Amino acid sequence: MKLISILIADDEEEIADLVAIHLEQEGYRVIKVTDGQEAIHVIQSQSIDLVILDIMMPKIDGYEVTRHVREQYNMPIIFLSAKTSDFDKVHGLVIGADDYITKPFTPIELVARVNAQLRRSMKLNQPIINSKSVLEYGGLMISSEQRSVSLYGENIELTPKEFDILYLLVSHPKKVYNVETIFQQVWGEAYFEGANTVMVHIRTLRKKLEDDKRKNKLIKTIWGVGYTFNG
Repeated sequence: MKLISILIADDEEEIADLVAIHLEQEGYRVIKVTDGQEAIHVIQSQSIDLVILDIMMPKIDGYEVTRHVREQYNMPIIFLSAKTSDFDKVHGLVIGADDYITKPFTPIELVARVNAQLRRSMKLNQPIINSKSVLEYGGLMISSEQRSVSLYGENIELTPKEFDILYLLVSHPKKVYNVETIFQQVWGEAYFEGANTVMVHIRTLRKKLEDDKRKNKLIKTIWGVGYTFNG
């Protein structure tokens, strides 16, 4: 049976060692690097199932590593950072991270979040049964197999979470989802203060789809309730 491989990219070696000890106790294979450039090299040369990423690292910072990774890979990314502002958290999630944990942290919480992200990732990578592989609405086309989106023939680059939100809404047009349900289904974990995270992803998704310019919005807000695909 293949061991699940987790990459820890953090220039604070004591923190990386602490995280590695707890993850190895869970049975995971752990690779540690101390800068962003080396992190990208490992991801390109080895099979990595999840990345734990610091933001402030030598050579290439965590934000840039995430942008680079998201061009080719969909594995979960968890930021583990001393940057605690809401701006940093939102920015990290918007560019493609799946979770954001601030330092100082408790190892037990980090392990729980790693387990949750891996469960969700493995579930998404299972074959889809009795489900359309391509969803179409007007000029919008979504491929679940390729995890790609195009609008009137033009490819739209979405983060994994943006794709999952859009696919969820388009799969059930006219059904209204509240933010709690969206968070639970897309993030695959219990809802806790996730409203702002969902709203930020919806906002960036609308911007990429140029939804704000449309008279009839693709993603419609039902005030006080949630969101629905206006198909």
